[in-house]
Amino acid sequence: MAEDIRAKLGRYKTAPFDSRFPNQNQTRNCWQNYLDFQRCQRAMDARGADAAPCQWYFRVYTSLCPSSWVSSWDDARDEGTFPGKI
Repeated sequence: MAEDIRAKLGRYKTAPFDSRFPNQNQTRNCWQNYLDFQRCQRAMDARGADAAPCQWYFRVYTSLCPSSWVSSWDDARDEGTFPGKI
């Protein structure tokens, strides 16, 4: 499985089409992939497993989300005021 994910990451150019978010506005797609990345990181850290599968979510949200949003969300997580459920 890890080899398959590494192969996909090697071919990665930009965020692929996600049928959950068919509209032009990709704000919800950005938000969901940010949350999925944080949840994946937390789950892998709890298991003590390699977090390589989480890199998919990371690449998707970094290609979709403005960096100012990501930095404000990171700051909110550090302060304990993040509105999402991770």
